[in-house]
Amino acid sequence: MMPGERAPDPREARNAAEFVACLQALKDRSGLTYRELSARAEARGDVLPRSTVANMLSRTTVPREELLISFVRACGIGPDGVEEWQAVRKELAVRGVYAPADAGSDEEAAPGEGSDEVSEEGSDGGPVENATPDDDPDHAVGPAVVWPGDPAEPTDGAPEVPPQGPRSRIRRALVATVALAGLVLAGFSVVAVLRDGHGAHPPRTLTAPAAGDVRIRVIGADLCLGERRGSRTGQIHQVPCADAKVPLYSLADRGKGRWRIVSDHPDYGPGCSGIPSGGRIPDAAYEDSECGDPSRIEEFLMEPYGTPVEGYRIVPAGSVTPGSCVTVVGDRSAAWARLAQAPCVSDAAGQLFSFDRRN
Repeated sequence: MMPGERAPDPREARNAAEFVACLQALKDRSGLTYRELSARAEARGDVLPRSTVANMLSRTTVPREELLISFVRACGIGPDGVEEWQAVRKELAVRGVYAPADAGSDEEAAPGEGSDEVSEEGSDGGPVENATPDDDPDHAVGPAVVWPGDPAEPTDGAPEVPPQGPRSRIRRALVATVALAGLVLAGFSVVAVLRDGHGAHPPRTLTAPAAGDVRIRVIGADLCLGERRGSRTGQIHQVPCADAKVPLYSLADRGKGRWRIVSDHPDYGPGCSGIPSGGRIPDAAYEDSECGDPSRIEEFLMEPYGTPVEGYRIVPAGSVTPGSCVTVVGDRSAAWARLAQAPCVSDAAGQLFSFDRRN
């Protein structure tokens, strides 16, 4: 940065595009090339590939936090300045716009207008009273059951209480016995279902890869691929399918049997799943990051396994380490086990996936 030149102030940005423009201005004022920025970052222990920087500055979405930190540090920004850039980036990632902290500080949100307070008044301005069973038509008592042989209810006055004779007591005992037997049989049925391995989830249909929105499910468990919300690493784990919403995945057909797994993260925007460093590291993490980094493997072959097909392997295309598959490592039955590149094994344990269509 030239002496006397003021560094761009991220607080002047009001949206993601202006924030990226500030980053470009910061690089221009640093006078450093992409190669020099990468070297500076590496000297600090940061990772800042040249292609990633170029991709970041060509987009109109805010970068990942760790990428932002490495970049502004390499451009010569000190700790206090880094925190300012982080604060603005976080605001833009969450709200989509940025406003100075003192803007509107004299305005207080009224209840119901951006406030977390919930009014306890009813629609007529009075307090909401708790409903009772008597107020709820769904809890109304149904008509009495008349057993064969019982005296009929009179229609011209209050109903008579049937006499509690021996026959009535026997009938009540019989009803109780039948009800108890039904509960016992139901209990045995539940135990049998659980013992046979049938849970609340019906058997899932295996789905072949196809272009479009997908949920990538691990075969053999009700677990799907996703990230830990709030993590900055991009590391992909297996998570309960009901919680697999960060990021959202889709498949893009790259031709010649190759696929790109596109990720859409609520905080970091669009990206690609991939293997870093060309797959040179045998246990390299399977992770989400920005697309277009030539040092990453971002295309995969989806190879069917078994006859009939039991699932599909995700094979890094062109990995420096041949015979590798995307694999669940660690405890393969546990949620949050991570995925990484590992040797393909003959039984494909932890290496089979289904590409369920996502509505």
